[in-house]
Amino acid sequence: MGYLTSRLTLIALVGLAGCVANQSAPPAEQTVTVDFALVAGAQPVNCGVPFGPLGRDRKMLSLHDARFYVQDVALIDTAGQRVPLRLQINDWQDAQVALLDFEDGSGHCQGGTPGTRTQVAGQVPPGHYRGLSLTLGVPPALNHTSTELQGAPLDLAAMGWSWQAGRKFIKVEVDPVGGVSKVDGARASTWYLHLGATGCSGNPVSGETVACQRANRIALTLPDFDPGRQRVALDLAALFQDSTLGEDRGAAVGCMSGPSDPECVTLFPRLGLELNSGQPVQPGHSPVFAARAKP
Repeated sequence: MGYLTSRLTLIALVGLAGCVANQSAPPAEQTVTVDFALVAGAQPVNCGVPFGPLGRDRKMLSLHDARFYVQDVALIDTAGQRVPLRLQINDWQDAQVALLDFEDGSGHCQGGTPGTRTQVAGQVPPGHYRGLSLTLGVPPALNHTSTELQGAPLDLAAMGWSWQAGRKFIKVEVDPVGGVSKVDGARASTWYLHLGATGCSGNPVSGETVACQRANRIALTLPDFDPGRQRVALDLAALFQDSTLGEDRGAAVGCMSGPSDPECVTLFPRLGLELNSGQPVQPGHSPVFAARAKP
């Protein structure tokens, strides 16, 4: 009886230990993919396919380039709490930043890269989620670093920003039919939007801390977003609603985030940013980004 009792006790303890081990094992994370799209109203925008007419002067356009960085991607649970998306590491995203790329190097996008990326992928704990939040931009600690020394996706010279070695957060370039007429009588083929931090001081090459007067990061919240049924769309029709794309009234052609640039005066409110401060007009909202149903 003593041997049997001891054996039964041992079996019970082993079983109990197994139950405790199973109960303490963390639940598996669930993979989430957030899709993005580049559109002009209801029309998809791709290299090599003219789109429009857009802008105050109703110009037909060809895409020249379209890429942007996102950071701080999180899902919003049913309690309204933001749960960070743990980004998968690959050629398009590191642990903090993801690059979206809509150009493929064809047509008017010649000079770009053949690869495209229209999604952000990562993991979150199991749960029920009802919304999405993210920021268009690159964190300050990573922004002012060399494209030659950083890994993907911060290694692209095409997304480099010459001022204190920052990045272009958003790069949208279009070629209007007939080109762009400048105030000095010259003409340009491409109208540019380059959004990045401005008013920066400090030399990162010598180890100085860089501080920028205008952050120009767009914080976006979509409180009702289902990644299985919806995607985040950047609408160029909304972006260029108040812009005259066939003309440039001074400074850089188009808008390169300069606070005195006439083209930025009309474009920044469409992005949801105050031009002089670089702060959101309405935190969490941008008129040019919205949830759209997947096709």
